[in-house]
Amino acid sequence: MTYASRTLVIPPQLTASARKLRTTALRRGLRVVEATASAVSEGPGRPEWATGAGGAAHAVHLHAGPSFADVVAPALGIALLEAPADWLARLPRALTQRDIRAMPIDEAYRLRRPAFVKSPNDKGIPALVYADGSRLPGPDAVDPATVVLVSDVMTFAVEYRLFLLDGTVHAAGQYAEAGRLRLGPPGLAALAFGREVLAAAGDRLPSAVVVDIGRDDEGRWAVIEANAAWASGCYGVAPDRALDTVLRAAGPATALSPHDRAFVR
Repeated sequence: MTYASRTLVIPPQLTASARKLRTTALRRGLRVVEATASAVSEGPGRPEWATGAGGAAHAVHLHAGPSFADVVAPALGIALLEAPADWLARLPRALTQRDIRAMPIDEAYRLRRPAFVKSPNDKGIPALVYADGSRLPGPDAVDPATVVLVSDVMTFAVEYRLFLLDGTVHAAGQYAEAGRLRLGPPGLAALAFGREVLAAAGDRLPSAVVVDIGRDDEGRWAVIEANAAWASGCYGVAPDRALDTVLRAAGPATALSPHDRAFVR
């Protein structure tokens, strides 16, 4: 499939990453459309820009946050790939350096210790250190069955983002140091740890995904989290290679590989 027969959909409020990907996509020859979620979902059938010559369907992809993607993707036949909700919790301790559990938030309310709690694949539950379970959003705001990841608190000296594609570290870069934004190259040790993670648990990930890793002050490497590539910022990562991953992570449902069918959001 040529790039000219592909469309990348992005929301009109562009993030820095969206601007980089838009520029890269246009340079490659993709059609780029900035559209509101309502403009896509409320129209009769597929929008005119989602079809090619003679009315043939374009291959449509997107880069956006979960709330936008959840509305737009079904309307455009896009399959959104993401890691299983419990992927991080099922990793061996050697790759996480901390206890991590996936549980319903109703169970997390009973925590009586500080813990880092977050939603597995979106921002529904703010990713924060909570003093105890009583500080989490209550049942009046969140379905008690909502799954959250609960982990021991771990502080990272330096953090890296890995764009994984077809079982390889396709692109990588540093994005934080001592909790502050700081962009830079990944370094050989980060790339080596990324390959170690792929060897141990890459078969339980979709073919295109983002994984964040970090190193603490004691020199221990650990997986921080997995993120959907279609909703991830590319920071200082080469936008060409980030776009490769995004296009696979959010593309036509009709083009899914057998492996990726198990990872559709």
